[in-house]
Amino acid sequence: MTNTEQRPPASGPDRPIALITGVGRSIGIGAGIARRLAATGWDVAFTYWTPYDRRMEWGAEPGAAASIEKELAEAGARTAAIEADLTDPDAPTRIFDEAEQRLGGQVTALVLSHAESVDSGLLDTTVEAFDRHFAVNSRASWLLIREYGLRFRGAPGTTKGTTPGTATGRIVALTSDHTVGNLPYGASKGALDRITLAAAHELAHLGVTANVVNPGPVDTGWMNDELRETLVRGTPLGRLGTPLDTAHLVGFLCSPEGQWVNGQLLKSNGGAAS
Repeated sequence: MTNTEQRPPASGPDRPIALITGVGRSIGIGAGIARRLAATGWDVAFTYWTPYDRRMEWGAEPGAAASIEKELAEAGARTAAIEADLTDPDAPTRIFDEAEQRLGGQVTALVLSHAESVDSGLLDTTVEAFDRHFAVNSRASWLLIREYGLRFRGAPGTTKGTTPGTATGRIVALTSDHTVGNLPYGASKGALDRITLAAAHELAHLGVTANVVNPGPVDTGWMNDELRETLVRGTPLGRLGTPLDTAHLVGFLCSPEGQWVNGQLLKSNGGAAS
């Protein structure tokens, strides 16, 4: 995308396609990003994995995928909800196959907002939990980025590669620096950071930018009152982040105006203390 390029159409087959992982709950960050991109001219494929939500304390949200699809369609987007277990190394290929088949084109923006996140520290983390976090947060992210890089051929109507200095493809990954008391999550997200930032250089010849976003503390139903109050006190603006806060930044990074931001780890956290 270049700064002189027209905005994506409000509807129709010429809208670019975004693939967003981890859109399993209507109040989640992934859903917020999906709504933002749909509203700004993108068709949206998204993944979810109900068994993960089911084993977490918040539980699965019945009908979430269908409800989110309906919202996105009302914004003019074509949609494809894909249930996928990201512990399966074959899942990324299947996800891209299904997204391209159902939406009729290549994925232009890949947004990684999925996560395995079960609290445990240095002394009580099991090998099984450690491996599962790295399988989902690190390995699956690498495989998704690799699959994107193998398939991406520039904006519609262009050949592989692009004019030097312009970028048409986007990769955005959501991360966290919360490692103390949350070792496998934080460590696997740290690996995700390095993988994504490497893509900014290794996929540059394709005209792809890659950035990492740390949303900071966003209350999507997992906080108790004590933690919520503590985090609010540590944020200069005196509130917690919302999915829309993150979505605004991701939307900018995916826009024509965002093409010069590349290879960065960006904090969108209201100045919250680490």
